[in-house]
Amino acid sequence: MVGAGSWGTTVAALASRNAPTVLWARRPELAAEVAEDHRNSAYLEGFDLPEDLAATADLEEAVGSADVLVMGVPSHGMRATLRELAAYVRPWIPVVSLAKGLEVGTHLRMTEVISQELPGHPVGVLTGPNLAQEIMSGHAAATVVACSDGHIASELQKLFAGRLFRVYTNPDVVGCEVGGALKNVVAIASGMADGLGTGDNTRAAVITRGLAELSRLGVAMGGQLVTFAGLAGMGDLVATCISRQSRNRYVGEQLGKGRTIDEIVAEMHMVAEGIKTSQVVYEVAERYGVEMPIAQEIHGVIHEGRSAADAYRGLLRRDHRSEMHGMG
Repeated sequence: MVGAGSWGTTVAALASRNAPTVLWARRPELAAEVAEDHRNSAYLEGFDLPEDLAATADLEEAVGSADVLVMGVPSHGMRATLRELAAYVRPWIPVVSLAKGLEVGTHLRMTEVISQELPGHPVGVLTGPNLAQEIMSGHAAATVVACSDGHIASELQKLFAGRLFRVYTNPDVVGCEVGGALKNVVAIASGMADGLGTGDNTRAAVITRGLAELSRLGVAMGGQLVTFAGLAGMGDLVATCISRQSRNRYVGEQLGKGRTIDEIVAEMHMVAEGIKTSQVVYEVAERYGVEMPIAQEIHGVIHEGRSAADAYRGLLRRDHRSEMHGMG
């Protein structure tokens, strides 16, 4: 497991109950804390980690003997980290991405980045409505492991599954990955509604119309429509849009209260993927000719200095049309 943030550490803890697992942390002091104290106070304060979970700050030690490589680094650091570890990875082992974002500039999904940097390796993605602290607290959750190879997907399913962590398989890597990336932008919009003091009706409208947007773009990019009604689509979207633990929802809420994006980012300890993804989604939507008014307004707030109130007024001024517009 590469990446000792909250989600990377949580997945490592889950996997360690089924197979020997080594967690790589860039900071030696964090790796030592995980290995010796079975804690990660920087990202999962107050939670005990399995004693069988090993940790190291040495990339070669972490990945050199791995049968499965799991990448738990943010999307903006994925390519650089892959290049660091490429020389140590054994041939042909599966590589699984946990990142929920698209690469700035190239517009690539993370499995595409992995395939470029580690050619010949089977690739997959683990995604779904998975809030790290709830899983570490022992609450039931479900996720999807998407891989085009059904046999590998089944083996990965066994690796990550737990008594209270249910893992489903899905061959639609594109749809699962796009759903995970785009929902963060919608979560910022949902948070903005909270910050502006709107009601549950508004939030429900934002979530469902946001789902329509990410479904349209996801299908245009090669995903299957049904995927967006599942855990990687609607499930992840709902959790990220309503949870107080959601970093992207928090960003939107603060924007709705009138704070600037620079102020919000400066105080955050962890990455909110939706901030960078909002630029990429705006560009990708133009490339595919897909209407995404919510994503467009979020782009305006984050990158063009528009206010959250102006963004919501812009959405309300749009022409009336069929709910299924652009879906078929």
